[in-house]
Amino acid sequence: MATQAKHANLNYECSEAEWKARLDLAACYRIFDHLGWGESIYNHISVKVPDEKDTFLINPFGLLYDEVTASNLVKIDVEGNNVGGSPYMVNKAGFTQHAYFHQHLGDRAAAICHVHTTETMAVCSHKDGLLPINFYACNFQGQIGYHDFEGVTVRAEEGERLVQNLGNHRILMLRNHGPVVMGRTIPEMFVQIWALQRACEIQVATLAMGEPMLVGQDVVDVHQRDLSVMSSQGGAGVFDFEAWKRKITRIDDSWQS
Repeated sequence: MATQAKHANLNYECSEAEWKARLDLAACYRIFDHLGWGESIYNHISVKVPDEKDTFLINPFGLLYDEVTASNLVKIDVEGNNVGGSPYMVNKAGFTQHAYFHQHLGDRAAAICHVHTTETMAVCSHKDGLLPINFYACNFQGQIGYHDFEGVTVRAEEGERLVQNLGNHRILMLRNHGPVVMGRTIPEMFVQIWALQRACEIQVATLAMGEPMLVGQDVVDVHQRDLSVMSSQGGAGVFDFEAWKRKITRIDDSWQS
């Protein structure tokens, strides 16, 4: 059943599935803003439009994260065409990077975020990357790809190298830049970036104190095995995401418009 444009403040009718995706993505932007993960008008979170081929939603370029709403998200295809009639443009770096992942990785990259938080950028700039020195970091050992810095990501030909360096993972640390985190759903992506942010915060604090204590691979293996069993209780991030949605709704519910 279609959601009428008058309800969505859109100039076209969108499906119920698309409107839900718009709501979740707008909420995600507001959550990131609340957590201090915004970067002026830059950086991006995107989600594939359900039941459509090669179209996705992304933030309007020029708006802060706390200005993003369900209806002002921009719908574009992987060629960069505005297919939703939005009056806004999109950030070329956001389009180039996200479009390639959405086009070539399927459901593994249905939801994608890229951030420039101080701590994640610091770890991306460390020669050893993310170290197994805390609980959260152990979640990600052996599950992260690394991509050497090539400058701002606006050239389509870099996309092939990004995918190659990602491998079978869902997190790509852009060295000297920042992480790209992917998920099959927005909640799954969100819970991963939340844990990665915590891992990086703790690593920065630990290294500031001197030599860290590394966790052995045998313990990492057990940790990841047991974590995979426990994570099913949270519905792949659903519980976390819904809790944060309730919080940002109490603060300001305008993201739903």
